[in-house]
Amino acid sequence: MEKRPVILVVMDGIGLSDKTLGNAVKMAYKPTLDMLWETCPHTELRAHGLAVGLPTDGDMGNSEVGHNAIGCGQIYSQGAKLVNENIESGELFQSRTWKELVEGAKDGHAMHFIGLLSDGNVHSHIKHLEALIKEAKAEGVNKVRVHILLDGRDVPETSALTYVDEIENFMKDLNDDTFDARIASGGGRMQITMDRYEANWPMVEEGWNIHVHGKGRQFASATEAIETYRNETGVVDQDLPGFVIAENGQPVGLIEDGDSVILFNFRGDRAQEICKAFDEGDEFDKFDRGAKPDVNFAGMLQYDADLNIPKRYLTEPPKIKYTLTEQLVREGINEYAISETQKYGHVTYFWNGNRSEKFSDELETYVQVDSDVIPFEQRPWMKSAEITDKLIEAIESGKYQFLRTNYPNGDMVGHTGNLEATIIGVEAVDLALGRVLKAVEKVNGILLVTADHGNADEMYDKPKEGEKVHKAKTSHTLNKVPFIVYGADVKLKHDDDMGLSDIAATVCQLLGVEPNEHWRPSIIEEEK
Repeated sequence: MEKRPVILVVMDGIGLSDKTLGNAVKMAYKPTLDMLWETCPHTELRAHGLAVGLPTDGDMGNSEVGHNAIGCGQIYSQGAKLVNENIESGELFQSRTWKELVEGAKDGHAMHFIGLLSDGNVHSHIKHLEALIKEAKAEGVNKVRVHILLDGRDVPETSALTYVDEIENFMKDLNDDTFDARIASGGGRMQITMDRYEANWPMVEEGWNIHVHGKGRQFASATEAIETYRNETGVVDQDLPGFVIAENGQPVGLIEDGDSVILFNFRGDRAQEICKAFDEGDEFDKFDRGAKPDVNFAGMLQYDADLNIPKRYLTEPPKIKYTLTEQLVREGINEYAISETQKYGHVTYFWNGNRSEKFSDELETYVQVDSDVIPFEQRPWMKSAEITDKLIEAIESGKYQFLRTNYPNGDMVGHTGNLEATIIGVEAVDLALGRVLKAVEKVNGILLVTADHGNADEMYDKPKEGEKVHKAKTSHTLNKVPFIVYGADVKLKHDDDMGLSDIAATVCQLLGVEPNEHWRPSIIEEEK
């Protein structure tokens, strides 16, 4: 097979669904994608559940595990599954970090838990929090405070009270004369604490002041806060303002010197900034932390091993070896990776097996286009044009043999629940794809088009019994994703168990490079 440049486009969040209602992908005007699907070799890949290392096939995929799988050609236990295994085996509670945090939370101090309160299993799981609280009591901790981030993104958009009731009932059953656990603060995940890629530090500052200093609007309970904000603002869970639980005008859960703090999210992208605020000393300059308490802090996992974020953690991340980039660097292949801020880490850090540093400064070029700090539904085209400008320049330079990009629109706009805006986002990706296609033709290259998971393909939740109105769906889907090859005369497999991890060997086959022996097989059928 002739050695020609291979260009991989990841259309983030653009999955495959036969549904028409609320399917922004089907509703969008996308002549390029439709043409590719109708005229080119194509197949469908699994992008969720067991195929990407998650516990069950009922677990939605996400961009992180998706890019891990594409970039390493293998299936590793990921996020929730990894934490599940360590909790069930007891290994987590035998770690030195856990023991140190438990000891620090005794003698009048408290153990604090910060994280996303839901069973969405994308960033966190409520059962992990319950296991940690139960074990803390068993090991002699007397005071626990929980700082909840409301979801409505990976779960139904107004489901917060379901999880608040569950955790409060759970803690009520544990509470006695020797143990006091309660919710201390909270707010919507898109309003406080959970920013990513340093796009909106004021969001993290707001969370810091609410969780640590108790500076925020006070309520007697989380339920009162949620119901009040819903009545006043009408916003969904992810956008609810921050709140502080107080008694007699005093916050019930200030984070103070000597306390222990655990961030129980397992996904890394929206965890790193609050970790920096707790871990870094005087060099921290993103916002004024006020009187920073001297605490024992740890994350559920280490979210970035190269940058040591956080410095302490409860669960070892998957040790991903034999990545596609390693293989291509070994073969002397020049690579180019580009996306905007929202997904830049996905085509670099996650792609390379949770590694920030390059394998080769000489052979790898990374480009980040700064994302706008603005609600995505207001500019659903995002930075697709700017990404495409730079990608085309790189393709036509002739310098690179393998180029990859991520267009975030289908995912980031899809998460807003705004169908009209998401349709525009999908159309923006298609417009970019048409431009990339012309550049690929110009250099006689091969274009691969896929997605890391679904989102834009289902924008409505099925109405519950008795309901007539479809609610906006803001979470990922369980649908398969497309895989299309343009510019190569190949035949693709159509096996039901194929997944994102099969892409690495396919890239190598098209580049004329020997795939790594540890990988799953190529999607291309062997010639008989």
